[in-house]
Amino acid sequence: MECPNCHQNASRVIDSRPSDENRAIRRRRECENCGFRFTTFERIETAPLLVIKNDGTREPFNRKKILHGVMAAGQKRPISSDQFEQLVDHVENKVRKQGISEISSKKIGQYVMDELADLDDVAYIRFASIYREFKDMSSFMKTMEDMMAKKGKGN
Repeated sequence: MECPNCHQNASRVIDSRPSDENRAIRRRRECENCGFRFTTFERIETAPLLVIKNDGTREPFNRKKILHGVMAAGQKRPISSDQFEQLVDHVENKVRKQGISEISSKKIGQYVMDELADLDDVAYIRFASIYREFKDMSSFMKTMEDMMAKKGKGN
């Protein structure tokens, strides 16, 4: 495995453990050249899944796009990278367990929001503000009120 630090092809596995509800193996590696430690994941290759975007076009499912979106929403929040990875794992598992070959981006966005609601209120609102494309302040406030009521924090 190529080291992301020095780009040499000499690394050794120092720890392996199941991940993603036993659907992947997480490996900690150490470069034998520079000593840099990094993580890799070994996953089962699954059937292609297409995402139907809002404009009707289709593109391959890309977990990195979801990860990027939730990390942006959770920026400067007390959320670890492992928690972000687990959130994306849960969303991907939920989608793949349906056994479908296509899913709308709206449905994926809803799954992400469901997971974020349980993880962090601020990240949820940040993600919702982009995902739901609020037209005005009242629709934004309605989402906040709904979330607070769901969490038992509202009146």
